[in-house]
Amino acid sequence: MRLNRFLVALILLALCTPAEAQQSKKIPRIGLLAAVSPSVISARIEAFRQGLRELGYVEGKNIVIEWRYVEGKPDRLRELAAELVRLKVDVIVSWGPPVTRSAKEATSTIPIVMAFDNDPVGNGFVTSLARPGGNITGLSALYPEISGKRLELLKEVVPKLSRVAVFETSTNPGNAQSLRETELAAGALGVHLQSLDVRGPEDIETVFREARKGRADAVIVLAGPILISHQTQIVDLTVRNRLPSVYGQPEYVEVGGLMFYGPSIADLSRRAATYVDKILKGTKPADIPVEQPTKFELVINLKAAKQIGLTIPPNVLARADKIIR
Repeated sequence: MRLNRFLVALILLALCTPAEAQQSKKIPRIGLLAAVSPSVISARIEAFRQGLRELGYVEGKNIVIEWRYVEGKPDRLRELAAELVRLKVDVIVSWGPPVTRSAKEATSTIPIVMAFDNDPVGNGFVTSLARPGGNITGLSALYPEISGKRLELLKEVVPKLSRVAVFETSTNPGNAQSLRETELAAGALGVHLQSLDVRGPEDIETVFREARKGRADAVIVLAGPILISHQTQIVDLTVRNRLPSVYGQPEYVEVGGLMFYGPSIADLSRRAATYVDKILKGTKPADIPVEQPTKFELVINLKAAKQIGLTIPPNVLARADKIIR
């Protein structure tokens, strides 16, 4: 009898152990790669986590996330992307074009989900939005008309607006198209644009000096990892120079910038979780269409307006999705 029980126990152990081992191997690993520090994009990260929670994923229980940030040092992107590949993560989530490019160069087999990208087709990441065709899919933040609307918004806030400085990083994908749209709007509004290139942190003070020389009445700050990594410095300088400003990324307004208008980055980050979920359930990235923005936000910081002696018209305030008082 004891021998029979012993044999039964051995059989059960043989049957259960492989199953348990197989189950443990099924816990997926996501590699998250960003070009800035976590503190800069904390709202985006939380939105992505929220999206995962809504889909039933719990960190450390049924999903593992490998976080990698370059802390404002873009030259480390390739190194960290390669590190995630060596870890054999199931999916890489990338925040921004330079990050996606580094991930693309590191692997052609591991699926890559773009949390957002200014121009996925133009950047060569996907064949088309409807049929990505490779190992990359995700969300596009491309909506060039937004750039013109930002200038229109500034014109409403500053009716006598005649000169606007545009801070951008010319090497940042998507900015060229945004600048073209801004120029078209400027022509229609009779506004003179002064495009100023920020290639590194050392250029920030320089572009503000150039803006003063050009007698800029206001500033538009386009998207880019260098600019957003130094958001506090940029916001402080706009306040010091009493320049009304509108930004291409919402984080600026949270640290004291005047206005943000554009696609909801939090919404895109939350929706990125659905792409991860589809891929983990077996859908190939090539078969998941890239989605465009569906939610747009106008955020206004009244504290910033007061600091530069600006009154926001009631009709503009009425359109705001969020007001910081």
